Amino acid sequence: MKFIVGVLLGVLLVPFGVYLYVAGGSAPVATTDSDFPFEAFFAHKGLNARIKKDMPKNVPIQPNEANYLAGAELYKQHCAVCHGLPLAPKTSIATGMYPRPPLLFEGKGVTDDEPGESYWKIFNGIRLSGMPGFSKSLSETQMWQLALLVANADKLPSPAKTVLVTPIGASTPAASMPLATPAPPPPVFPSSVPPPK
Repeated sequence: MKFIVGVLLGVLLVPFGVYLYVAGGSAPVATTDSDFPFEAFFAHKGLNARIKKDMPKNVPIQPNEANYLAGAELYKQHCAVCHGLPLAPKTSIATGMYPRPPLLFEGKGVTDDEPGESYWKIFNGIRLSGMPGFSKSLSETQMWQLALLVANADKLPSPAKTVLVTPIGASTPAASMPLATPAPPPPVFPSSVPPPK
């Protein structure tokens, strides 16, 4: 009987202790704090398992110059502030983030990841990391263009590299500009059904 009472007390005291730790203001919540106990292990384990289960296996677009150019422009607009550009210093935003965003044009970046893995991250984002999901703001083609760009960052054609090293806001040479990707048409709702909120 004492054993059962001991087990029950243990089962109740552990969650209560965790609650007091968090509610008492001891949990590391600032970007300058050290890791929460086992935070990196559980975060990576869960993320890797989910990506492996859900990521697309087939890339629906070709890894060609036009897609790399479009991906480079999208990258500069949406990703560079956190993930950096070739030959450019890390931004103050990237420096102040936790977890630290990987610099995708330094070292191997994510060139050892399958494009489907990068697509999953671009589409869904990653909770509590600062990585947003782009499924509501970019088209499927645009997300694949970004995924192909970062998966092949170590072997991009020269025009795509030129786009990436041209300072943001500066004009890119016309020959390397990708054709504009038309925005998808807005959804049409029957007049009797209100649009979703």
